[in-house]
Amino acid sequence: MPGNEYSQMPTGNTILTNTNSCKGNGSPTLPTRHSVYGCGETSFTSQLLALTLVMALVVSGCAVGPNYKRPAVNAPTDYRGAQVAAQQASFADLPWWEVFKDERLRALVQTALANNYDLRVAITRIEQSRQIAAQARAQYFPFINYSVSGSDGKNEFAGSVVPNGGQTRGAFVAAASVAWEADVWGKLRRLNESARAQYLATEEARRGVMLTLVSDVAQNYFLILGLELQLDIAKQTTISYTQTLKLFTQRLEGGVSSALDTSRAAATLATAAATVPEIEREIALAEDQLSVLMGSNPGEIAHTAKLLDEIVPPEVPAGLPSALLERRPDVLQAEQLLRSANAQVGVAQANFFPQIGLTALLGRASSPLSSLSSGQTNVWSVAGNVAGPIFQGGALRAQKRQAVAFWEQSKLQYEQTALIAFQDVSDALISRQKYDAIREKQDEAVQASEEAVKISLQRYVAGKSSYYEVLEAQQQLFPAQIALAQTELNRRTVIVQLYKALGGGWNLKDPDWVGPKSLPSSGTP
Repeated sequence: MPGNEYSQMPTGNTILTNTNSCKGNGSPTLPTRHSVYGCGETSFTSQLLALTLVMALVVSGCAVGPNYKRPAVNAPTDYRGAQVAAQQASFADLPWWEVFKDERLRALVQTALANNYDLRVAITRIEQSRQIAAQARAQYFPFINYSVSGSDGKNEFAGSVVPNGGQTRGAFVAAASVAWEADVWGKLRRLNESARAQYLATEEARRGVMLTLVSDVAQNYFLILGLELQLDIAKQTTISYTQTLKLFTQRLEGGVSSALDTSRAAATLATAAATVPEIEREIALAEDQLSVLMGSNPGEIAHTAKLLDEIVPPEVPAGLPSALLERRPDVLQAEQLLRSANAQVGVAQANFFPQIGLTALLGRASSPLSSLSSGQTNVWSVAGNVAGPIFQGGALRAQKRQAVAFWEQSKLQYEQTALIAFQDVSDALISRQKYDAIREKQDEAVQASEEAVKISLQRYVAGKSSYYEVLEAQQQLFPAQIALAQTELNRRTVIVQLYKALGGGWNLKDPDWVGPKSLPSSGTP
């Protein structure tokens, strides 16, 4: 049998037989060696082939090793942070183009899904796994091979040393062979089960890459809009500080204030102005990152949208926690890897049992070449063999234990992946709820700071307060505005994170992921 590591059965050139089976007498005699054309050998060979076929047909229905069963996962009845009771409907049921209402963002996502290199690498991995599965499936079928050889020499036949009385004559051998391994113990079925699970795992990994890609593009796009909002605040603050410095300078020239006023105002202006190129740097880096996600060279991302124009959905149903196990790509990938590890336990267990194979040979062999056309040069054979381990020094037992340990590892990784999935959803729900509360208070802080700046300037001009009161009010307003802008960004990115955590687009078929050719207009820039 091809690839068998164990000792083979005796070959067909000689075999031990009992001469009584040919002679038909009742007196026992010692077994003697006969050529393959002896009557005893023919009877024994026929019985061996018949036994091999019977074993292959009768026992081939079983497959050793454990059948796969999904481990029980302690799923919560509801997500922490959910504001409504758990329900079947989920935010993840929506396709991504219905989650993002910005037409420019939709176009960027479509470009990324078509050109992103991580996604293209994931697709090639799928093809590799598909072909590995095809190789495993091929073992179900007989292997048919051919060989042709010719030679000319003395005391040789087809390149091998064969004494022939010193004669020089040519030799020719042409034969086709067939070899087939009977999957008696289910080893091939377990190998195919493992290979198919690996293939399905790469499919889930590809879907995870697509979901992550959509999420990353959206978050980078919102990041650019959020940084531009902060840039506008920094520029407006710089203008405000410039006006304050001008006011202090005029009062200094009029002899009303001291140089300390203008020095402090100039320092505050320089500090605010320094944030402008820093934010511009961050915008450029975010644009470069987004360009790479789309599979293009780093460059500017053209758009007209503003962060505050991006709609934040008032309600986001999270769905049932138990459904997450059927939707998250990373959870499904971990389960397929567990299924593969489970099948490998069966493969390791099947190695303890004998392997049964059938071989056949048909061809012509002649030496000298002049006899090739005669009927005496035909060659054919049908053979069966059974080979199994007797002593392997504990190697097979160690392989089985290794497979079981790897199954245990895969099971723990699956359970941990499911646990992290529940955490991701809960974290996003909690963050969404708290960001809304944070924004409400930060908006109050900005309004109060703006009023404080207005009043402090009026009091300073009227001579009722010092420059310090004006600068202090302005210095409190700027970080409050930046913090509010960051929270506005967080409120939008957390929606993207929740969509990803829920396994968004789980019901989309692979060709549907790129979205419709003409996306519906949202009426939003």
